[in-house]
Amino acid sequence: MRAVVCQSLGPPDDLVVEERPDLEPKANEVCIKVRACGVNFPDTLIVEGKYQLQAEPPFVPGSEVAGEVISVGEKIRHVRPGDRVTALVQVGGFADQAVAPGEAVMPIPNEMEFTHASAFPLVYGTVIHALRQRGQLAAGETLLVLGAGGGVGLAAVQIGKLMGARVIAAASSQDKLSLASHYGADETINYSHGSFKEEVKKRTKGQGADVIFDPVGGELAQHCLSAINWGGRYLIIGFAAGDIPEIAANRLLLKGASAVGVFWGMFVAREPKLNFENFEQLFAWFGEGKLRPHISKTYPLEDAAKALADMRARRVTGKIALLP
Repeated sequence: MRAVVCQSLGPPDDLVVEERPDLEPKANEVCIKVRACGVNFPDTLIVEGKYQLQAEPPFVPGSEVAGEVISVGEKIRHVRPGDRVTALVQVGGFADQAVAPGEAVMPIPNEMEFTHASAFPLVYGTVIHALRQRGQLAAGETLLVLGAGGGVGLAAVQIGKLMGARVIAAASSQDKLSLASHYGADETINYSHGSFKEEVKKRTKGQGADVIFDPVGGELAQHCLSAINWGGRYLIIGFAAGDIPEIAANRLLLKGASAVGVFWGMFVAREPKLNFENFEQLFAWFGEGKLRPHISKTYPLEDAAKALADMRARRVTGKIALLP
């Protein structure tokens, strides 16, 4: 099999494509012929050794894949060879074969293309878990989405609308905001200009947002806490800005608000049944034509370093994927 290999931690420029032995699944694993693999911001952090989950070089980066089942371990019952699936792997996705734990492998609808399926596990799994289980988003509430032009942000815009929320999309450029509007955002804010918190207050009649979805972090986090409604929920998704913010507890106290961590990978491991229920809803929305990932670009396996560099430099809108 062919695979992208990280031989030492650091910038993605040093990634190489190598021939490696074919894979065999263990008892509770599934071996997949990879047709597409999603590229995500955490992939850049893992390659650089800056993610909370560490990988020891040499390793194959990549965390979400889509393709056909090659073989299954003896304990696997829900999929069989030939099935079309999507799956989450901690590492190992940037290759033409991948092995995933059984609980992280899900059959996909026949009408779903593999590039769309490779954009589903991490992004849409994270978002629906964030808004349903962690944010308790209710119909009629106002959802503020930061980083709304990226893959996870666009997914939050789409799912927020499907859950009945009024969605305010915030991003750093007009192009990204236009894309968010195309996918259903009711209003937009460019946080590169003016006072972000004042813009949020203006669009919420001074009340602030009920749920804030923040995959950006950094300085914007403090503005979010000033722009949250009474009883609001601030969802901590990630830190694309690079800096991990310190939460001002007094602001949460004064607003009766909550800061809520969202770690979908651990949720999958601890509550697989609930995760499957989330994906049943996601796939139903997809089948009804209500939900579509935005794939802005695809790359061959040999261009994995360029894909990660584009992700790292925030040149990506929606999702990108490698096609082995």
